[in-house]
Amino acid sequence: MLIQILQFVLGLSILIVLHEFGHYLPARFFGVRVTKFYLFFDYKFSLLKKKIGETEWGIGWIPLGGYVKIEGMVDESMDTENLSEEPEDWEFRAKPAWQRVIILTGGVIMNFITAYFIYVFLLMSYGKDYLPNESLVNGIWTNEMGLSMGLENGDKIVSIGDMVPESYREIPMEILLSQEEDIVVERAGNLVTVPITMEAIEDMISNKKFVGLIKPRMPYVIGAFGEESAGSDAGLAVGDSIVALNGEEMLFFDQYKAALPELAGQEIALSIYREGRSDSVKITVPETGQLGVYNTGEVFKYYEIKNKAYTFAEALGGAGGEVQNKLMSYIRQFKLIFNPKTEAYKEVGGFLTILKQYDQAWNWRHFWEFTAFLSIMLGFLNILPIPALDGGHVIFTVIEWVSGRKPSIKVLEYAQMVGFFLLLALLIFANGNDVIKAVFGG
Repeated sequence: MLIQILQFVLGLSILIVLHEFGHYLPARFFGVRVTKFYLFFDYKFSLLKKKIGETEWGIGWIPLGGYVKIEGMVDESMDTENLSEEPEDWEFRAKPAWQRVIILTGGVIMNFITAYFIYVFLLMSYGKDYLPNESLVNGIWTNEMGLSMGLENGDKIVSIGDMVPESYREIPMEILLSQEEDIVVERAGNLVTVPITMEAIEDMISNKKFVGLIKPRMPYVIGAFGEESAGSDAGLAVGDSIVALNGEEMLFFDQYKAALPELAGQEIALSIYREGRSDSVKITVPETGQLGVYNTGEVFKYYEIKNKAYTFAEALGGAGGEVQNKLMSYIRQFKLIFNPKTEAYKEVGGFLTILKQYDQAWNWRHFWEFTAFLSIMLGFLNILPIPALDGGHVIFTVIEWVSGRKPSIKVLEYAQMVGFFLLLALLIFANGNDVIKAVFGG
């Protein structure tokens, strides 16, 4: 947990500072005075501060974000005492609307630039690992949710809506986000259409059946034993491949998982391969219908995990695609949350949910991958047309730009207050979900 907290604080701090620099740099370029630049909020007092020129640089004690205090702008500080007077040349409100729009959108633009350059670094350093969908020659293994939708173990995914998956990892999320479209699978040499219904999506989300919806279909190769294992007692060993049950060929783990409960209390014969030799083992299946024999999780031993290497020039192009794909995926998830039928809003999480996305062991690759995604997410959320967010300020500025009429200070104050309370309510809701899940499970 400590390592997760450190990664969370570091990642969030980097993104906050860079976002605020996105506002600070164009503001200074256009001659606007910036009196404060803070990581975290400094209500009543700050942990550290130092004034350099006209700007006070500091670290606050409330780790919920950060801010720059741009003179002549109604912001979260609600400091409007001097805004009733004529604007000075160095104030935000004295600048042309197009300059103000650039200042306001600078933070969001910086979020996307940050994500882009992180992906350039990741692609150059690590390349891109993926399990090609076409390499799943044995098809997929699905859970009860997939079976109820019409998928079958051994199906080969051909397409999901208009999307033809290149990587296996794309498939589960694409199914969840492709509302009321079709999955086309190859089954026994034929193409079969499986519809994705809204009812199925609701069930996936509300009953947590999305996890395990799609897995590569694996042979039954023993990876470990439970504490009380009938298989271990009968002489099975780690590394054995189980290939037949009572003389009938069964090559895949899911087949045994389905068949064994029906044979509880009965003696069975398992055909195995061990170090290139065939053998058989007799076992009485416990009343639980389980042998206490775990399958190996080493997918890479049975399927080819590819790595696409990138030159610097290729990484510059590939990083743009990564940002676009992650942004579009997040927008689709966002739309799903606002569809009340799915009840996906119950899965919205706060700081604890974000913290849990970081590894419990320090992993720089994963740290930067998630930080890049978090930067895209923060950029998108900040540009939403909600008062108190950058997008809300942009809307008022664009209205003024088009109409030629400035909104009054009172209107901006009320909008800022409404936006603040909306954000506070969302913050309480999201983190309340975290607390409920932590206390009651889920």
